[in-house]
Amino acid sequence: MAELGTLVTKVRSKNAGPFWLTVDIFCGNAEVYSRVVRDLKTTQIASVFHADSQTIKRFDIPDLNVVKFSLPRPTVQGAIGDRDMHGASWAALVGELDI
Repeated sequence: MAELGTLVTKVRSKNAGPFWLTVDIFCGNAEVYSRVVRDLKTTQIASVFHADSQTIKRFDIPDLNVVKFSLPRPTVQGAIGDRDMHGASWAALVGELDI
């Protein structure tokens, strides 16, 4: 097992509108990409966001060596309970996942 953030080139999260977040995992090469596709489960992403895994959309993009997840934001952007207006801080939590 290894921490995802140490294997890949970059993990990025950001808003995809006021109701959705997107997480992009840039693998850098085909070998790392294959490992991430094989070992990273959508349920792991769901656990980070305390989300239902059925609401998460996963996109494996081999031509770019990227794995992308889109999911509803835990809190609507700008709502009183929103602690991350840009959705950027979630990348650090995803990068800490063991695969």
